[in-house]
Amino acid sequence: MAERKYEGFLPGQHAIEAYGSGGFRFGEMSHRGSILALPSGVRIWTVDDVSRLAEDSLEPLFEEPAGAVQFLLIGTGAVMRPIPSALRQRLRAAGIGVDAMATGHAVSTYNIMLGERRPVAAALIGAP
Repeated sequence: MAERKYEGFLPGQHAIEAYGSGGFRFGEMSHRGSILALPSGVRIWTVDDVSRLAEDSLEPLFEEPAGAVQFLLIGTGAVMRPIPSALRQRLRAAGIGVDAMATGHAVSTYNIMLGERRPVAAALIGAP
């Protein structure tokens, strides 16, 4: 089956099949840029740098049903960078654990946790 260009939202939870050159492949689609991988679906994410990461940028995550996500992996680009402490506190208040790491590592960890059927989501910054 031919790979299709990603148009903004793909319903359902999907493993990330590949990551590189600032893009991702999942669900027989590809997208160059950042994505949010949630239980409800994979969507385009406009955050392209950790400095732009804020509570409102994760609004779709907070709209997931209670308990659907208990752990969020944040892929911070080519290298691991810390996330804002206010965001970490907001996630904790919502009952969501969080870990930040380089995007390649976040993709691998997300796929493992997804394979274990854990309630996980990923906010992945595409980096060249």
